[in-house]
Amino acid sequence: MRYELKLKLKYAYDAPSDHARNMLRLLPGDIEGVQLVRARLLQFDPVPSERHDSCDFFGNVVTSVAWHLPLAEIEVTLEAKVDRLAASSAFDLSCSLGELREELAQQRDLGPMSPHHFMGASHRAAPDPDMTAFARSLISPGMTAYQAIEAIGRALFEEMRFDAKATDVDTPAAEAFANRHGVCQDFTHIMISCLRGIGVPAGYVSGFLRTYPPPGQPRLEGADAMHAWVRAWAGVDMGWVEFDPTNNQTAGEDYITVGYGRDYDDVPPLRGAMRGAGGQQSAQAVDVLALS
Repeated sequence: MRYELKLKLKYAYDAPSDHARNMLRLLPGDIEGVQLVRARLLQFDPVPSERHDSCDFFGNVVTSVAWHLPLAEIEVTLEAKVDRLAASSAFDLSCSLGELREELAQQRDLGPMSPHHFMGASHRAAPDPDMTAFARSLISPGMTAYQAIEAIGRALFEEMRFDAKATDVDTPAAEAFANRHGVCQDFTHIMISCLRGIGVPAGYVSGFLRTYPPPGQPRLEGADAMHAWVRAWAGVDMGWVEFDPTNNQTAGEDYITVGYGRDYDDVPPLRGAMRGAGGQQSAQAVDVLALS
């Protein structure tokens, strides 16, 4: 499936800032067997005084920008054309949960996609007694790693309530789980914590999701948003699989990946600092259009 992706971010300041520096992770990249980027363009208005594009440890594209002149507002525009490739075999080739521990112990690679980086506690996704107990309650004897991943994702979809006003970007996963509500970031951090608690390596995926309007209604421009879902390691034969607990489905052709990390802190769309006074307002518009 080929997509045209458009994103616009706008920040307006109550008083002009005299200096701003930001790091953005918004540019999608090629992922072997998953997606192919045909074109991509990230622009800024006003044009930054400095710009540098690089890759972080996990292979995500990082754009560093800085402005040295007073700013009343900043507008960020992303345009990309991305081919999301058809999923490979849906057969469960994963080992049992008991064997997963043995296969993990045999992994010697410490490269960016090594499952060892996604086992321990990270800042926003750490094994938690309540979440681990919840995950263990869903495990049955002889269950494969992939079955466990799906079971936990499905159970969170059924237990949790999506509520855009219930949490913010800094809400701890344990709090969102205790209250059983949140947004895709919360669903994802909770599922990661559940999986790590039972010994399954799991990480965070940042990207975009194609959405569908209600039957008979037109699609609204700019109504989409950035999304998050889970990437979990199911053993040597099956490798990494992706599941979206917010929507109770495997992440397939409707998904465009921007970045991988241990949790949100590794792949924030925008992070930075500015020097100024007063508050700010922000707006976001996203369009994910299917071309074929």
